[in-house]
Amino acid sequence: MTSTRAPRGQASSWARLGVGAGALGAIAGAASYGARGLLARQAALARSRINHHPLGEVPPDADKVWKKRYGDPVDLLVLGDSIAAGLGADAAKHTLGGGLARRVAKRTGRAVRLRTAARVGSESSELAGQVADLPADYRADVAVVVVGGNDVTHRVPTADSVRHLTEAITALGERGTPVVVGTCPDLGALRPVPQPLRSLGSRASRQLAAAQREAALAAGARVVSLAHVVGPFFITNPDEMFSLDRFHPSTHGYKRTAAAMLPSVLAALGHADAVPFGHHAPDRVQG
Repeated sequence: MTSTRAPRGQASSWARLGVGAGALGAIAGAASYGARGLLARQAALARSRINHHPLGEVPPDADKVWKKRYGDPVDLLVLGDSIAAGLGADAAKHTLGGGLARRVAKRTGRAVRLRTAARVGSESSELAGQVADLPADYRADVAVVVVGGNDVTHRVPTADSVRHLTEAITALGERGTPVVVGTCPDLGALRPVPQPLRSLGSRASRQLAAAQREAALAAGARVVSLAHVVGPFFITNPDEMFSLDRFHPSTHGYKRTAAAMLPSVLAALGHADAVPFGHHAPDRVQG
């Protein structure tokens, strides 16, 4: 990781979501004074449960040529937030980028040159900067984008989130790079967040994921619905799938996520035709 940008704290994020949840409840006609007070108390409880930072702020640095002996490297670019960056993994090979690089190398018989532009704490609005910071002549063979969780917790309007995502996909397409988008994970899997706040977070994250899927496909990207392909594992096995902070994936969580995203990455590289449930191909291909 090359970024020194400090992440927005999970605690303050959930505090903001608590306020946003009150707004959602008002729209539904359910946010009485008592309900708003309940959500505020639950946001405070969530802060107390995930206010520690045992992971630090810098994920393992996975940027290198993986399986160099294979030769003829594939260029893999990863953009987005802390999940894309690999915060919570215990080693470079277990980050999302490292896990994908190793799997792509094994399936294609080629080395993989990984570049991680993702930054801990990023919202969709920061994708433009991640792309702009790339060398002018850089062209990846495939780019993977995972973003959205911070948009939800910081109450970014869905229309703004998907506009920034679409602009990033377009900018990468102009470089000749096909894109695979992993949609916003289901925040309902965060057990430290009590009900009904957790359900409101789940609803908001799933709404954003659906909008991301539609916008990304329209822009010519491939899409992996993370809530469908790995979400059930995080819900049923939280102790195994989450890291020490109970917020980011663990090494095992990243293994599951990398394996789940692999089919669409291989398809973008021309090494697979059919993709499984939860993977979506655009009607038109970028480029």
